[in-house]
Amino acid sequence: MSSIQEQISTLTARLHHLNYQYYQNDVSEVPDQEFDKMLAELAALEKAHPELALPNSPTQRVGGTITKQFPTALHRYPMLSLGNTYSEADLRDFDERVQRGLEGAEYAYVCELKFDGVAMSLTYQNGQLTQGVTRGDGTRGDVVTSNVRTIKNLPLHLRNTGPTQPEEFEVRGEIFMPQPVFAELNQEREANGEALLANPRNAASGALKLQDSALVAARRLRFFAYSYLSQGRDFPTHSAALEALRAWGLPVSDTWRKCHSLDEVLEFIHYWDKHRFTLPVATDGIVVKIDDLRQQELLGYTAKSPRWAIAYKYPAEAGRTRLREIQYQVGRTGAVTPVALLDPVPLAGTIVKRASVHNANQIAALDLRLGDMVFVEKGGEIIPKITSVDLTARPADSQPIIYPTECPACGTPLIRPEGEAHFRCPNDRGCPPQLKAKLEHFVSRKALDIDGLGAETVGRFFDLGLVTDAASLYDLPGKAAELAQLERMGEKSVQRLVAGLEASKQVPFDRVLFGLGIRYVGETVAEKLAAHYRTVKALEAATAETLAAVPEVGGVIAVSVAAWFQEPQNREMVERLRAAGVQLALTGEAPKAQSDRLAGQTFVLSGVFEQHSREELQQLIQQHGGKVTGSISKKLSYLVAGDKMGPAKREKATELKVPIISETDLLAMLPDATTLPDSEAEAAADSALDDLTAPTPPQGGQASLFS
Repeated sequence: MSSIQEQISTLTARLHHLNYQYYQNDVSEVPDQEFDKMLAELAALEKAHPELALPNSPTQRVGGTITKQFPTALHRYPMLSLGNTYSEADLRDFDERVQRGLEGAEYAYVCELKFDGVAMSLTYQNGQLTQGVTRGDGTRGDVVTSNVRTIKNLPLHLRNTGPTQPEEFEVRGEIFMPQPVFAELNQEREANGEALLANPRNAASGALKLQDSALVAARRLRFFAYSYLSQGRDFPTHSAALEALRAWGLPVSDTWRKCHSLDEVLEFIHYWDKHRFTLPVATDGIVVKIDDLRQQELLGYTAKSPRWAIAYKYPAEAGRTRLREIQYQVGRTGAVTPVALLDPVPLAGTIVKRASVHNANQIAALDLRLGDMVFVEKGGEIIPKITSVDLTARPADSQPIIYPTECPACGTPLIRPEGEAHFRCPNDRGCPPQLKAKLEHFVSRKALDIDGLGAETVGRFFDLGLVTDAASLYDLPGKAAELAQLERMGEKSVQRLVAGLEASKQVPFDRVLFGLGIRYVGETVAEKLAAHYRTVKALEAATAETLAAVPEVGGVIAVSVAAWFQEPQNREMVERLRAAGVQLALTGEAPKAQSDRLAGQTFVLSGVFEQHSREELQQLIQQHGGKVTGSISKKLSYLVAGDKMGPAKREKATELKVPIISETDLLAMLPDATTLPDSEAEAAADSALDDLTAPTPPQGGQASLFS
């Protein structure tokens, strides 16, 4: 074995071990900095010697694979559905059918929590993860292996402990988004003026369909295994298979329990009916399975489901209480959101006093009135919501709620942009909650992350008139003596704040751009814009049309960005940030032009391409002197059509007589020696994410074999 290959193998094995300890045993054997250093070293070795990289290297967890379209694969073992029930009477009927089918033989059940996620089938060969396939229609699913590899608690390489592993086997399990991650994602989307995701399951499902695995990695999905499948009967019982999966390093939830009677099953169901809300993952029921695999075979299957298993579904958690008031909150983008204030009501393990109403449309649809008795549900939602009104309890003199026409914070007349559900306050220069929220966003962890200057502190400084916008934060060191006199501050706190502001001047341009709080510009869009334009000066000069051509941007975002930089106050604030020393450009050299073969020609890229991603094709066009735009006009040189291109663009191009060419046609227009430029060195180290594990209940468990 060569020295380089030995280094790669050693680092790979070490990092797999550290990941296992961290995500399965909650043990950090080394500091995060040391882990990141090893990961970066491995990434550098793999980049220099790609032929020596191992197929399941830990570096794959940061993502980076672009999938033009997901191929499909047949399931060797069909992914069937389960029969569902919401009643204990149905469970007793199921138990009686099992008794008859087993002709009085003794049997035991395994009860598992039914996690609300996305069912996944994983194939391991010689201990290596080789394929991940979605349920699909139960017979065939999408191959999403690149996306699955980014899930940090899922082992890419199994441990050689416990029972002997067969050469090939399948693991079924549930991929889910932890509720704290879901809540954080929705907070970010709300701050950016984007539509909120309905529930963690939809968020996880949507993430797995993303074509860029780096974006999937950012969603921080997790996995629980709940079933083992192979050609032989390697274990006598389902519970023994679960123990083997755990021994091999696969994450199996600690919440399953072996039950020897229906009474024990019902006890398990009742326990988790009360305690499931303490878990960081949404659950919607309990799966009950015969433990003995031979007995499972005896009981067999119906056309759609097994006779040896059933899912008990918990009804959606609901409560009835009185609506006392509607409070209107103003967000960073000016959106005015109604929140219902309720009489306290116990719901899903908490006391609920507030519920989401979303917007004026929902108030009208529910015909909400103050004093109404309303029904509130949590179900799969994180935030309670009002679902209906008890009209039988409505007072005779009740009046419809009149949505405000003026901002509740500054009195400015509200507007409702066409096509939007929210009313907005347009006074983004003088509305206090908007200004304060912009500052809080700028100092937040994913933006400038200024030590000593959290949301509460910056809000307090705003209220005292010490800061007004992002650039004014960098005037604070000159007010150190005044700050030290404030309650709960002191010299040490001021020193920490000043040091934090100084350190923030090294935060990369893309995070600064995200921190500016431009509507619709989240982390990913900020990264794409920074990489494309490289300097804030170039971004300021961009038009909505050219912005729309940047990958991951599009028309709505482009208009928002262009409008933001056209505002003189925003340009002035950016100049003050520049004077303060904040990073407003990417370091390093931009990719150099390869030729002028496409000079003077303009292209639109539409659809999914086979040989290159859309971003790669855009790079090629630009490096040969061409321009890429997002809209079709008479001045357009070519429409480059990929698979699944929308009919509207094709029709408009045909109408305007714009030539429509393929990806192959475009590549033929380039010099023979054309190559894609080397991408900038990837940040190989991704800070170890906080592992979100379930608290250990009195007796053990896990998700469902079917969902």
